[in-house]
Amino acid sequence: MSGPFTIIGGGVCGLAMAAELSSRGVQVTVIDPKGAPGDHACSWWAGGMLAPDCEGASAEPEIVRQGRKAVGWWESQGAAVHHEGTLVVALYRDQSNLATFARRAPSAATLSKGQIAEQEPHLAERYSKALFLADEGHLDPRATLTALHAKLAQRGVRFGDEITGQVIDCRGLAARDSLTDLRGVKGEMLVVRCPDMTLSRPVRLLHPRFPLYIVPRGDGEFMLGATQIETRERSRATLRSVMELMNAAYALHPAFGEAELLEIGVDARPAFPDNQPRIRRIGEVIYANGLFRHGFLLAPALAQMTADLVLDGKIPEVWYEDYRER
Repeated sequence: MSGPFTIIGGGVCGLAMAAELSSRGVQVTVIDPKGAPGDHACSWWAGGMLAPDCEGASAEPEIVRQGRKAVGWWESQGAAVHHEGTLVVALYRDQSNLATFARRAPSAATLSKGQIAEQEPHLAERYSKALFLADEGHLDPRATLTALHAKLAQRGVRFGDEITGQVIDCRGLAARDSLTDLRGVKGEMLVVRCPDMTLSRPVRLLHPRFPLYIVPRGDGEFMLGATQIETRERSRATLRSVMELMNAAYALHPAFGEAELLEIGVDARPAFPDNQPRIRRIGEVIYANGLFRHGFLLAPALAQMTADLVLDGKIPEVWYEDYRER
């Protein structure tokens, strides 16, 4: 098949799909009733961490392998990827969690207090041991989505409401009207300003009750995320969740106790029962969905495999085993 293609949904999955297909020389139209990227999209509230090895501590090996393609793919699209790695820490009473994480993420290097001081001086006073995953990166989701949308328009991708050719559905949780096994996993996040704190890279705190990641956004701003609650509810952050994120940030470093709260965000991530994405054909429509919390990490691989399928007839890998004609 040589196109044209219509992609329904303009979040990270839909835009990555449009970028991959248009880069292969086919005509693409993107339809999203909400228009350009904004706070209506789940990916607007993402952390933007391209951290496959960290995810490997709890995810399947396929997630790690496919996620390692993300940094290069996003850079090929002009995204500003920061190559600072990921730092993983635990409070003194939770040091066993650090050892468990290290076993599950064998690429992690153990840092001493002096080495922590070289990477993140503000954390060296509180932590004598940390794990460092040097090959990971991060990006700013909002800037990346906005820039990719503009780049696609310049490339000739159409943004409208007319369906032409093969339809690829990338609507995320909205596709539950067709994907009955798709579930919502709510995530809440905070954006704070803490000028007294400096971090150069994402930091993960292995807290036993509410694990936390903090991503620097520049100019003293940080994204704190994210909760993981089994519900499709997309519009209400709870007091308990917000307090847990704040408490975890304060536990990471007391300087966050003086942070200014700038923003509270909430949305529901689309996920299948095994938390792995799927490519399906139902009738004449192809569905690419289920990125769970791995939106920016796995959207490139999902787009590449879908493009291989529709352009070259290459069936996606075994872990998309429920791909079938219906």
